Amino acid sequence: MNETTNFNDIFRQEADELLFEIEEAVLEIEENPDDKEAINRIFRAVHTIKGSGGMLGFTRVAQFTHTLETVLDTLREGRLTVDKNLINLILRSRDHIKSILDSTSGVGEIDPDQEKILLTQLNDLIPLDDDKNAQYESGNGQEETLSKYSPKESIYRITFKPGKDIFRTGTDPGLLIEELKSFGDHNIILHYKNIPSIDVLIPDECYLSWDIILTTSQTADDIKDVFIFVEDNCELTIDIVDELIEGDDYKEVKKIGEILVERQVISEEDIKSTLNDQKRLGELLIEKNKVDYDTIETALAEQTQIKKTREKHREEIKASSLRVTSEKLDSLVDLVGELVTVQARLSQFSSVMDHSELLSIAEEVEKLTTELRDNTMDIRMMPIGTIFSKFKRLVRDLSSDLGKSINLLTEGAETELDKTVIDRLDDPLVHLIRNCIDHGIETPSVRKENGKQETGTIKLSAVHKGAYVVITIKDDGAGLNADAIKEKAIEKGIIQREAVLSEKQIYELIFTPGFSTATTVTNISGRGVGMDVVKRTIVSLRGSIELDSSPGQGTMITLKLPLTLAIINGLLVSIADTCYILPLATVEECVELTQENSDQSHGSNLLNVRGEIVPYIRLRDHLNIEGKRPNLEHIVITDVQDKRIGFVVDKVIGGHQTVIKALGPAFKYVREVSGATILGDGKIALILDVNALMLFKEH
Repeated sequence: MNETTNFNDIFRQEADELLFEIEEAVLEIEENPDDKEAINRIFRAVHTIKGSGGMLGFTRVAQFTHTLETVLDTLREGRLTVDKNLINLILRSRDHIKSILDSTSGVGEIDPDQEKILLTQLNDLIPLDDDKNAQYESGNGQEETLSKYSPKESIYRITFKPGKDIFRTGTDPGLLIEELKSFGDHNIILHYKNIPSIDVLIPDECYLSWDIILTTSQTADDIKDVFIFVEDNCELTIDIVDELIEGDDYKEVKKIGEILVERQVISEEDIKSTLNDQKRLGELLIEKNKVDYDTIETALAEQTQIKKTREKHREEIKASSLRVTSEKLDSLVDLVGELVTVQARLSQFSSVMDHSELLSIAEEVEKLTTELRDNTMDIRMMPIGTIFSKFKRLVRDLSSDLGKSINLLTEGAETELDKTVIDRLDDPLVHLIRNCIDHGIETPSVRKENGKQETGTIKLSAVHKGAYVVITIKDDGAGLNADAIKEKAIEKGIIQREAVLSEKQIYELIFTPGFSTATTVTNISGRGVGMDVVKRTIVSLRGSIELDSSPGQGTMITLKLPLTLAIINGLLVSIADTCYILPLATVEECVELTQENSDQSHGSNLLNVRGEIVPYIRLRDHLNIEGKRPNLEHIVITDVQDKRIGFVVDKVIGGHQTVIKALGPAFKYVREVSGATILGDGKIALILDVNALMLFKEH
């Protein structure tokens, strides 16, 4: 990958983050039109995309965002009001910018007609420049400028010193200066005294700095926005040195000494007394006995310390975050997984050799490997709020299309989950929320008739529970109609009419492929595709999904997902000569199963554990493993979907750090196994899927 491609990829990543921020802020101002900070956030994000895109050659992005930026600037000035049409236009413009960026990566195409429509609608919102300078005939026949439309001009002193490595980030400081020049009348001073001799000069380092004296009607924030993309990699000061107000046309221009005094560089008396001297200011002041040598040294030390501290702070800010591609992170996790496997082999070998020094080394390696594993897994963890936020737009647009009024409430957005899980969880959550909007929440008129508030509510929450994250989607809609679901299942031949099912079992029919109770097919639902895909995806993530509903009150969907898919703590067990892994997070306890206990159950596979009846599955029988059962077996009791179930094994070996390896296509129909791992002696152990085994027991 060449340097230009790398910069382009970085720009696309940052643009995606900025587009996400734009969408979030737009939805905020829709709820609170007076939120000036949210409007400024949108403007800054669009301005950054425009500036960065222009510097890196994304001309189409820069041109489109320039028009959008002008509209947003008009909004910031209060000459536009926030309404539904403006919100829709900004969101559609945001989506169009995304489509332009995607097209540069070969994903999708740009709709030129849509772009033309958007540009026309945006331009219609921009006041004509002539309106600002409109003139009118006054009562006495004199022409006067409409001063209420003439912005007050200010003179700014801008000091811009780029970081030495600014060229390496793909930024051209000259383009920033050019953009500043468009703000108004200017005087630019280039400082090149820091350029070293040719023998030590580094070609890709920047030694230049600028002082710009700018007369403009723009604000200090507008000027700062020009440098927003490089503000962490430059020294920038923006000071107002004068303001042009009506009546000040003949105000005397400040002298150099007055400017220096205003900047508090020196007092007026000292300026007068040293005006004709050619020595350094410090030397002059010492000679004039205005200050002593120690005072000058202290001031220089203070200046040096401030500079040193600020540079250190900037370096700390730069080092506090690092952008890494997901491919590199996945590669790191794979390598850590291999290291965990090798460490297990080392521990087993040292145990067999019974060598004290080797055992000590193995223990130290195990400690370091565990710490490295935990830190690496923490790096992959992301707050689930990164996908929660996008659903606000989904609820807004879809409820508007259906003529419904719906609020989305989120809770637990800071809950962290493995990035791989989050990426695969996106589509299932979209399906579930769309179903809540389409099937769950009633129209305002129906809700009013039923004594409910006209605005429905969908609550999306997440919480940690052990090694799992539990996500719930709850609505206050009509709830599920068990009779209608059962009737549709009979009609489709999924169940027989005489079948006796509990309410929960009837709800589970929704996850059957091709099942749908919709009477008409729309672009949202009705084709029977979605809920079965949702369940398959959740199960493939080694998770579970449950439905609970109250007619007229609403529906709650609960997802239970593992924190990570890469490395888990497992319980190593054996049946005959084969080892298996059970997820340790589901294990509650292990108890012995004697032949006497087995005979007392009379084939019912139930065990009395301290007064509680626990069903169990004989894995030897279920997996068709031949051989004689030992007289003393063990039952591993687990908690699966809030139910206790036991798994009978020959022997419980102990805890095991399990690096999950995917199975090949030959095992795609084996539902009871979710993966495999390599043991310390090189043997393969299958990882059992307790959710799939639970389903087998229930059926």
